[in-house]
Amino acid sequence: MNADAEAPLRVLIVDDQALMRAGFRALLDAEDGIEVVGEAANGREGLELARLHTPDIALVDVQMPVMTGIEATRAIAADPLLDGVHVVILTNYGLDEYVFDALRAGAAGFLLKDTEPAELLHAVRVAARGDALLSPAITRRLIGEFVARPPDRTTAPGFETLTRREREVSALAARGLTNEEIAAHMVISPFTAKTHISRAMTKLGARDRAQLVVFAYESGLVTPRER
Repeated sequence: MNADAEAPLRVLIVDDQALMRAGFRALLDAEDGIEVVGEAANGREGLELARLHTPDIALVDVQMPVMTGIEATRAIAADPLLDGVHVVILTNYGLDEYVFDALRAGAAGFLLKDTEPAELLHAVRVAARGDALLSPAITRRLIGEFVARPPDRTTAPGFETLTRREREVSALAARGLTNEEIAAHMVISPFTAKTHISRAMTKLGARDRAQLVVFAYESGLVTPRER
């Protein structure tokens, strides 16, 4: 995210539907504090524009020609020069076989294409902060999928290095608690909660909070039945 608090959030739109791109652009450009820096019709173009503009947020369609949104997300996450780019996947389906791949690839979250304008604007700001962005409908189905999948500790090689506190905050984050709610639950300051989460993310190699949530479930630190 931009270091300058006064600088606008810079957004890249990647979608193969011109009408969809135009609608998102009109909405975002009309909002104070948000600037659309480019549009792309496929993942490869999106990756090139991400490298050119280094936006804060990339809104990326999940299914596109030439290079899919998953492939583009993986490429963005693998590029050290694009470390500050938060990818939000756009989907028509709520949850499909691509969701897990996208989260593991480095997506900050998901949005349904028919989301309300206010929710889209809120999502851009949430993702820019590095927070996990999963709509309630997607989250419910995502948790349902985790129920059916056994834990696999090999997915998070840094899991054993987490301290007791780091495991605790990771588990609470995986249940959807904010830093403030985690702080209240653990009787610590929000800053301390945020510090524990940041350290856990670093140890696990999690690009953002969304990946931390995935690691927490896949490692068995949290199980859906505990919710």
